[in-house]
Amino acid sequence: MTRPARNQRTPAVAPKKGAEARAPRGPRTPVAARLSAWRDQHFYSFFSSLGRLTARPWATALTVLVLGFALALPLLFWLVYANARDLSGGLREAREVTVFLKSSADAKVGEVLAGELRKRADVTDVVLHTPEQGLAEFRQLSGFGEALDALQSNPLPTVLVVTPRESLEADNPALVAELKSDPRVDLVQYDAEWRRKLSGILHFTERVVAVVAALLAFATLLVIGNTVRMDIQARSMEISVMQTIGAGNAFVRRPFLYAGFWYGLFGSLLALLIVVTVEFALADPIGRLLDSYTNRFELHGVGIASILVVVAASGLLGWIGAFIVTTRHLAAGRPR
Repeated sequence: MTRPARNQRTPAVAPKKGAEARAPRGPRTPVAARLSAWRDQHFYSFFSSLGRLTARPWATALTVLVLGFALALPLLFWLVYANARDLSGGLREAREVTVFLKSSADAKVGEVLAGELRKRADVTDVVLHTPEQGLAEFRQLSGFGEALDALQSNPLPTVLVVTPRESLEADNPALVAELKSDPRVDLVQYDAEWRRKLSGILHFTERVVAVVAALLAFATLLVIGNTVRMDIQARSMEISVMQTIGAGNAFVRRPFLYAGFWYGLFGSLLALLIVVTVEFALADPIGRLLDSYTNRFELHGVGIASILVVVAASGLLGWIGAFIVTTRHLAAGRPR
């Protein structure tokens, strides 16, 4: 029986080609199971992050107080601007020209001039106020009825309120110039320049509110980011262990993102509470002030749309701040 030589090698088996050479794969996880696992992870991070915040109430309360006051200031500024804009809306949109006739001109002269103005193509309407109507209106609004009874004659002139067909943008339009040169007219009141100044003031106030809101929103982002960064440093060993056993960046980042969201949400709720408290404290004195001027304007506070915008924006700011901080920490590298 022939034996193989001691140094003779057994030929190696050629590797199989194609699908037989590939390592066998296990069964793929169904999409529904993966979605269920993703949902469970988010629910766990959602509630576990809230539990970590409630576990340290004093630190959480201090952070929420800072966020609440930082978010309440731009909201209060916006409410003041919105009410001032609504209050001055009628003044800025008014385009009437008020014509005061001379004291020697009676109501018949006013009716004649009103008829002439109604025939003009650039005039929409003319309203005549007689001296008697003006005195009765002044008596009702001023509250000086007894003093007015002491007057021997009516000192008020006949007044025409002229409504132009279009807004008069010029400083001295033709209609106003002709009325000023009329010998029957004593004074023409046309406040276009004053209305333009008021519009400029409101536009400047709107820009100031936007700048203040942007600065305080950035401050909110920094506060939430710094708070989350301190939380990350306190849990650095835990994060290293999770990364060592194969946890992905999304898994590590998720609870901190929800923590930032909770900070923003609680800060927005506190800001709304502060604003409502300020409204309640100032509603009565402001109402009495407006009533003293016989003003029908009603102040408006924070509406449902404003509440939803503030809550959503604050939660988004908290999420973004936490995302920036955690991404920077994870970009430093995973443990080897």
